[in-house]
This record gives sequence, C-alpha cells and structure tokens, in this order.
Amino acid sequence: MTTQQHDLGYRALFAHPEMVRELVTGFTAFKLFDGVALSAFERVNADYVSERPSARQGDVVWRVRIAEHVLDVVILLEFQSGVDRCMALRMHTYVGLLCQDLVKRHQLSPELLLPPVLPLVFYNGVPAWSAPKELAELLTAPPAELAALQPSQRYALIDQWRLDRAALDANDDLLALLFRIELSRFPDVLKTHVPALKTWFRTTPLTSLRTSVWAWWKALLERKTHNTQLFNLDSAEEGDMDVDLATLTWDEQMQIMAEQRALVQIEKATQEAAARAMAEGTAQGRAQGKAEELIAFRSVLKNILRIKFGEVPPLVSQRIDQSAQAELAGWIERSISAPTLAALFGDDAAPVQAGRT
Repeated sequence: MTTQQHDLGYRALFAHPEMVRELVTGFTAFKLFDGVALSAFERVNADYVSERPSARQGDVVWRVRIAEHVLDVVILLEFQSGVDRCMALRMHTYVGLLCQDLVKRHQLSPELLLPPVLPLVFYNGVPAWSAPKELAELLTAPPAELAALQPSQRYALIDQWRLDRAALDANDDLLALLFRIELSRFPDVLKTHVPALKTWFRTTPLTSLRTSVWAWWKALLERKTHNTQLFNLDSAEEGDMDVDLATLTWDEQMQIMAEQRALVQIEKATQEAAARAMAEGTAQGRAQGKAEELIAFRSVLKNILRIKFGEVPPLVSQRIDQSAQAELAGWIERSISAPTLAALFGDDAAPVQAGRT
C-alpha cells in the first residue's frame, strides 16, 4: 500500500469538520472538542513556505474556536501508512512551519501569541507503531547545563489497527463505521457494515461529505484489491459466494471474488465464441471462435495474476501467450489457492516472479 493510496481516501474524509471532530472526540483522550459546533472549525492552508525557497505540502490542518475558553486550537493531522522513526522530528518541523506561517499571515491572538497546537498522527499500517512519540528520545542526552535549551515536541497517535474493538463497535458515528469496514473480516463487512453504509448513503443528501465517503470507499478497494470496480456497494451480497469466507482476510476474500468474476467472464466469452461459430457454420468461423476464446482465457488469467501478485513479469506473460487452452484453464483454477507465481507455474517461474506475494 503506498502513501498516496492511503492518503487519497482519508484526505477526502478529513476535509470535513464533522469527520475531524469525530476523529478527535471518538478516538483520542482529548475532551476539549466535545460539543464544539461545526461552525467553529476553519480549514487552514496547509502549504507552508519557509524562509528558504522551498515548500511543504502539509496534510490536513484545522483551526477550532473553543467557545468556553474563547481560545483557538490548531489541529495538525498527519497520515502515515508506515512507521517513521523520525516522526517526532518531522512533527517538530511541521509545527514550526505552521507557526511561522501564522505569524506571516498575522493570524495571532489579540496578545500577539500563537495558538496551542494538537499534533495528531493517524496511522493505519499493520505493524504496531514503534517510533518515539517524544523528540527527546531522538536526541543525544545533553549535559545538564544544556538540557533546558533542547527542543521539545510530542505528538498524539491514533493507531487504527490497534483501536479498542469493543469501543469501536459501540461507537455509532460514521467514522467508526468506516473504520469497522476496514478492520473487520469480510463476512461482517458483507452482513452488517456494508448494509449500514448503504443505509447512510440512501438517507444522506448529495453533499460533499457523501462524495468524499464514496472516494474513501474507492480508495479502500484500491488499497486492498487494486481494483476500484471489484466490489460495488449496489451489488454486495453474501449469497454470491460459494466458498467458506469465515476465516479469510479481506485481501484473500476479495481475490476470490475477482477470480469468480473472471470465471464468469470466461464462460461468457466461450458462449459468445460458440454462438458466432454456429452462426457462421464454417470451419473458418469455428476456428475464429476458438481463437477468440483462447484470447479471453489468456486475458482473464493475466488479470487474476495482476490482482493477486502485482504486475505480471514479461516471461510469465510470454508463457501464458504460448500456452494452450487446457493449460490456461488449469492455471486459472489453481490460482485461487496459489500463494505465489512460483507455486502456480513451478520453480521455473521463481526467477521472474515480481509484485506482491
């Protein structure tokens, strides 16, 4: 999963104040934003330009007016799909650039003071987050007389894969539903979570938030299956499955769906080719139908391999193009359980294996 794929969906979601409020109030210990009106949230320009001729494209920044304290608080939200050991240093830099930008824009308090900042890292990688949350842990221990002069920075972390599942299941917010969809096993996604998301779509007017949730859904499919059209909200039915999904992961189950749809495509291509051959009633027509059917088999097998393992190596593609239909059919059938290209094609495929395994 690339950082770009990770950012695509969540950037769209957290461009909306209701999603930012749900994130902080539902998934952090901070109570400062509970009950704060959405009108108190103001999106801040995230293009910080330092004194030097360079710029950083920030992620998501919001300025929030806390009415009870008549205080502005800035939420600086960073997205991570991988563990960055130097995240505390990066956040120290980002907060500094943000404050510098606020000074340049004359967006200070009446006392010419900078607002407090909530530096928040949202992480959805599978390995546990292991980076220091405190900048001091990245610095050499200074002599005592210099200790007070060293930079200091901490950040709050939301580690999505290690959220408390009981608390997540008890949370009725939209954001919690989206988190459950990403983190649940596929039977729960089909039986409970997707129907709930369909209900939300049916009862929500066509707003920018609705568009962003749809973008998040497409990005989720792209991250997990590399196919945004593989699983449509309008046709998600558990009854379409003829395998036991109870113990499979999202990725494994989505691959099976892809393979089952591929087999349907083969059957359709075979029927169309047979119909053309019968209509023409000639040896030439039958030969053309067989050729088109063979092309369909090769195309479907390559699509399955691309979904499961990434880009198909040239030598494997060449082997597929030179193989007969019976051999192609066998590979398609075995691809459902094959863990690697080498396991599917034999040891001779190992030197050219590429992509995901």
